[in-house]
Amino acid sequence: MRSVLIATTFLAAVTLSSPVLAEAAAAATDVAPAAAQTLPSITVATIVPRKMSDRVVATGLISPVEMIQVAPLIEGQPIERLLADVGDDVTEGQVLAVLSKTTLELQRSQFYASFASAKATIAQAEAQMLEAKSSADEAQRVSERTSKLRQQGSASQAAADSASANAIAATARVTVATQSLEAARAQLALVEAQLANVDLQLSRTEVKAPVAGEITARNAVIGAVASAAGSPMFSMIRDGALELKADVSETDLLRLAIGQKAQLRLVGSDEVLTGTIRLVEPTIDANTRLGRARIAIDDSAKVRSGMFVDAEILVTETEALAVPVTAVGSSPEGAAVMKVTDGTVSRVPVKLGIRDGGWVEIVEGLAPGDQVVVKAGAFVRDGDRINPVLATN
Repeated sequence: MRSVLIATTFLAAVTLSSPVLAEAAAAATDVAPAAAQTLPSITVATIVPRKMSDRVVATGLISPVEMIQVAPLIEGQPIERLLADVGDDVTEGQVLAVLSKTTLELQRSQFYASFASAKATIAQAEAQMLEAKSSADEAQRVSERTSKLRQQGSASQAAADSASANAIAATARVTVATQSLEAARAQLALVEAQLANVDLQLSRTEVKAPVAGEITARNAVIGAVASAAGSPMFSMIRDGALELKADVSETDLLRLAIGQKAQLRLVGSDEVLTGTIRLVEPTIDANTRLGRARIAIDDSAKVRSGMFVDAEILVTETEALAVPVTAVGSSPEGAAVMKVTDGTVSRVPVKLGIRDGGWVEIVEGLAPGDQVVVKAGAFVRDGDRINPVLATN
C-alpha cells in the first residue's frame, strides 16, 4: 500500500510538470496492485487410492529346522570304519559308521553252545517224562489188580498197600519229570532271547542315519570307543531343511501369522529370497523384549546355517487412500494434514493407517480427490491462501 501511495503522489506531481511523465506514472500505479496480489506457489498432492503394503521388518540367523544327533545304540565297542563325513547328503538307514563285532560274535558262539545244550536237556527231560508216565501207568494197574485180589481174599493187605504206595510214587515221579521238562524249555527260551539280543547288538554295530539329511558335524574317530554318554558321533540337518529364526518386536509379533510371505536379503548380497512363516513362537524374551518368528526358506540351497539375514514380512496388502508421509503433521487432536480448498489452506485432523515407504494410509479425515500440501507446515498456516501446484508423482 505504501508503494501505491508513493506512486499516486508521484503521478500528481508529474502531471503538473509534464503530460508524458504523467502517462508513465499512471502505468506504474496499475502494476503495483497486481504485484501486491501475487500468491505463493505450493506443491499439493491429490488424494487417490493406491496399493498399500503393511510390512514388518525383522532380522535373524539361518538355523536348521531340526537338528539330529546320531549316537551309538550299543556301548563299549571300538569304531572300525567311518563311511560318512561333514557335508555328505545321506538317506534314511544309510550306514555312517561300523563298530567292532569281535566281542559280540564270541558271545553269540557261547550262546549257540548253550542253545544246543538246552535242546539236549529238553530231549532228556522228555524221555524221562515218558518213562515216568509209563512206570506210573504200570504201577496204577498193579495197584488196581492187587486191590481186587485183596477183596477176593487172594492177596494180603500188605501187598495191596505196597502196590498203592508204588502207584503214588510213580505219579510223583511223573510230576517231577514234567517240571524238569518245563525247566529245560525255559532254559531254551532264555538262551534264544540271549541269542536274539546278541543279534540285535550285532546289527547295531552299524550306526545308521535315523533320517535323511545333511551331515554338519562328525565327532567320531576310528579306534575310539563308542559311547552314547559323550558327544554324538554325527550331527545332521533333517532333510537339509533350513529356516530363518527372525527376531521381532513384541508389538509387531502380534500382527504375524502362519502362512504370511517374506522377502529375505542376505548381508552383502542383492539377491532376494522368498519364504513363508511356518511358526510364530508364543513367548517374548523377558530381557530383550523380542519375540521370534520362524520362516521356512523356499530355496534353502542358497543359504547356510549361521548366516545373518534381513527379512520383510508382508502382513497385509490393500487398496487405500494415501498421502506422502511429509504431508502429515501434528495437531492438538493428533495427526493432521494441510488441506487445500479453492486455494485456501485448512488444518484437518486425520487418522493414519498403514505406512508403506514414503506413503501413509488415511483411514479417516479425507476423501478421494481432496488436495493436501505435500510438505505440511513448512511454508503455510491454517487460513493462508496459496497458488496450488499439483505434484508430478
